[in-house]
Amino acid sequence: MAQLQTARYRVVGTHVYGNLIGCRNAGLLRDAKKLEKLVTEAAEKGNMTILDVKSWKIGEGVSVIAIILESHIAIHTWPEFNYATVDVYSCGAHTNPHAAFNHIAQALMPEIVEKKVVDRSLE
Repeated sequence: MAQLQTARYRVVGTHVYGNLIGCRNAGLLRDAKKLEKLVTEAAEKGNMTILDVKSWKIGEGVSVIAIILESHIAIHTWPEFNYATVDVYSCGAHTNPHAAFNHIAQALMPEIVEKKVVDRSLE
């Protein structure tokens, strides 16, 4: 959101989420520690403040959740299908959830990115 637009909002919230299909970095889809690092980098790219990062190995895949001061970042992977879902939700005009989402997508190298954006601001 442009600086002029954000002045009219009491709460600025942007939710960027999507599906990453045909991920060519299958090794990363299985590696909890590297995905935690990726989420941390994404938060930095998006000018977000990390409070905590947790990961869980689920079958072949991994789920990573970063609690950020401004909300959350999540990645869920299915390496057996070269597939991942990504959620970046942040509140505050100072953040850039698009940059965070794009950083994760670039690292996972999907053939197809299905990206959606929801404005969760309050006027």
